[in-house]
Amino acid sequence: MELLIPDWKDIPGNVGALATLRQGGFSQGLYGDGQGGGGLNLGVHVQDDLDHVRHNRSLLRSILPSEPTWLTQVHGVDVADAAEAKDAPEADASIASKPGAVCVMMTADCLPVLFCDTAGRVVGAAHAGWRGLAAGVLENTVAAMRRRGADEIQAWLGPAIGPQQFEVGQDVLDAFVAHDVACSAAFVAIAGRDGKYLADIYQLARRRLAQVDVQRVAGGGFCTVSDRRFYSYRRDKLTGRMASMIWLR
Repeated sequence: MELLIPDWKDIPGNVGALATLRQGGFSQGLYGDGQGGGGLNLGVHVQDDLDHVRHNRSLLRSILPSEPTWLTQVHGVDVADAAEAKDAPEADASIASKPGAVCVMMTADCLPVLFCDTAGRVVGAAHAGWRGLAAGVLENTVAAMRRRGADEIQAWLGPAIGPQQFEVGQDVLDAFVAHDVACSAAFVAIAGRDGKYLADIYQLARRRLAQVDVQRVAGGGFCTVSDRRFYSYRRDKLTGRMASMIWLR
């Protein structure tokens, strides 16, 4: 099992965080590692062999303090409590202030964002596809953390589709500009293709976080489409899911 450890500076010592890659599991074929070996697909909803997914989740569980609080992600803005949530509720973010509760988000091109406060009192995770990002999932997560007593919040932007690969239509640009006209800087028009743009989801996330005074933001240098260490829905269509997670020790 290969893991990606967030490149956070000054992360509190009682906060654990990691993201999975594609390699090192039991899944085969379209869900494998892309090199003929087993893949670490963690999604139960993508037509993979469920026994393989269960084995993959068991591998992951062996290095975590508890079973991650898996959610039913619907590209929305609801925030769950990772310590209290049961039966995979519909939500696209979770927070935890109880040690051992693991916040987790599954992705395969959408942006996973991990959060912690500098005092190590509250952590959170959000699934920021463009719809959720435009609708305020990051802001909702930050607000929920502050209600739990978080002080200064920092964030890590995990593996997502990169700015040279994220082709979008006019509707996506309009959704962001309606909230903040300056977001237009994150879109580059594609020559000869009217109403088509390349979008920088990392830049968009940083702008939204800055508006709620989250200034310390790390990560954001990945591209799940170009880098075959990652699952990518846009590249492969039928594929697996990775997980980004955070918890208090």
